[in-house]
Amino acid sequence: MWFKRIGLFLLTNLLVVVTISIVTTVLGIGPYLDANGLNLSSLVVFCLIWGMGGSFVSLLLSKFMAKTMMGVKVINPQSASGVERELYSRVERLARTANIPMPEVGIYHSSEVNAFATGPSKSSSLVAVSSGLLQVMDSTEVEGVLAHELAHVANGDMVTMTLVQGVVNAFVMFFSRIISYALSTMVKEEMQFTVRLVSNIVLSILFSILGSIVVAYFSRTREYRADAGGAKFAGRQSMIAALEKLRRTYEAPEDERGGEAFATMKISGHSKWLSLFSTHPPLEARIAALKNSGY
Repeated sequence: MWFKRIGLFLLTNLLVVVTISIVTTVLGIGPYLDANGLNLSSLVVFCLIWGMGGSFVSLLLSKFMAKTMMGVKVINPQSASGVERELYSRVERLARTANIPMPEVGIYHSSEVNAFATGPSKSSSLVAVSSGLLQVMDSTEVEGVLAHELAHVANGDMVTMTLVQGVVNAFVMFFSRIISYALSTMVKEEMQFTVRLVSNIVLSILFSILGSIVVAYFSRTREYRADAGGAKFAGRQSMIAALEKLRRTYEAPEDERGGEAFATMKISGHSKWLSLFSTHPPLEARIAALKNSGY
């Protein structure tokens, strides 16, 4: 339920935006550049089209990327048995409760306690859990995790985050091109293309990283909403139990988890600076919000 869904999306999106920036600059695709210099109105249209386009390409690729990068084994309901059959049945029941189409259900091999949902739409989504989660959590806690992920699907969070990311992409491309053009005017004519190319790539990466702070903020707000949805679909106690287990798992004393080696893997850190890039609120805040809610 944690980093994977948004993390994969952001990684794919960054690669798409940087690739678009390189290709358009190398090929000289720039309707915003004319004999008089920079055409701002054309640049705005250009950035909106390519920025939103890159974001939606990321969305369309999200399920494929998740399966490929995480090694997700999709459960075949016709041949599933044991744990796989039970997991599929739980998702099926919760999907009916949430009134959404049945998503693909998968398991990926990892000792981490994790799960995620992804996909371009409610009718084409994937819910996957780690083998570590199934080993650590009991049935009530697993129910809460699955309900949370299905709430993301029901709320259309991937599309919402795509729109947010698209707007951020547009700003990234707009400002990186304005600044790179300004820098290119400060050097000799034979160096202008190189300066514009290099500075555009560097600025695109830098602004994408800064833009991820905005995306992370919106992601944190969606997590609270998904927690509420999970409480509605599976019961507040199941949702709280799942978050409590995560808190105990990831915030155990470091000497019980391998010291600093484990500390680098924590979902919830103590750095206020790093918290700006966190896609999820602190577990304590999420638990408190559920306890104070009416679900």
